[in-house]
Amino acid sequence: MDVALGRLEKVELRTAWKSESSDFTPWLAQPENLSLLAETIGLDIELEGTEKSVGPYSADILCKSVPDGHWVVIENQLERTNHTHLGQLLTYAAGLDAMTIVWLSSTITQEHRAALDWLKRITQEGVNFFALEVELWRIGESAIAPKFNVVSQPNEWSKTLRASKESASETQSLQLAFWEEFKNYLVQQGSLIKPGVPRAQNWMEHRLGTSEYKLLSIISNYNLEKNLWSEGELRAEVLMDSRSLRRNGSAISSPKRTKSNKHSVNRCIGIAKRTSVYAASTSLARPILPSAINGRI
Repeated sequence: MDVALGRLEKVELRTAWKSESSDFTPWLAQPENLSLLAETIGLDIELEGTEKSVGPYSADILCKSVPDGHWVVIENQLERTNHTHLGQLLTYAAGLDAMTIVWLSSTITQEHRAALDWLKRITQEGVNFFALEVELWRIGESAIAPKFNVVSQPNEWSKTLRASKESASETQSLQLAFWEEFKNYLVQQGSLIKPGVPRAQNWMEHRLGTSEYKLLSIISNYNLEKNLWSEGELRAEVLMDSRSLRRNGSAISSPKRTKSNKHSVNRCIGIAKRTSVYAASTSLARPILPSAINGRI
């Protein structure tokens, strides 16, 4: 049987984005696109704002790293890298004492890649520099698809990420496998809730596009409904900072009102109350309920 195959065609960046500030930056700041960037470089970040003031200048995109809260500066351009953008990037990073600096461009020149490599060598441990080239592709008349290619990253970064997985305990390995499968499940279900970066821990944070609220999926040995340690559960928690609590505290103070919205939250996430949870570390044909992994996660 012959299968008709298409041909990948590269698309000029300005076909999709005429302007860096009014087109590309707003597009990149959208949760699904920022999530794609975060996954590419192996970080979990949340948006703080675009065109944020840093003294007399404005940073393209400003984020915070999850969960340590360090500043992440993102500078983007639709053309080849140049000295102006490099200077702006370092100025923003210095003004904010940022720990992660991300530079996106259509082409990272050898000179600027060398400059970033030099900065990585002389800066203190924990300061991370990334450079990525942005591409657009499509097949025939299909929708244009973005692709980020990492050109420069912190020394030993990929080895560190790989080593952290290899050195994980049995419990951490199970946690990581669980969240990787949970992420796949949300994507397959077309959930409105965007998955975070799977990590070897008992929770996953979902980006909401604001730093005032945090939505967490948690797998726990403790069952809040039954007040028992003998039965585990998979639950969602919403965390609010002091600003949101002052504005909305009275609206959410009633436990009855909060509990009445539980099933709406479940439907939004894409799971039902009695849905079985599958562990990726075992055969996907065998369901494992939260209680079955009590004491291990």
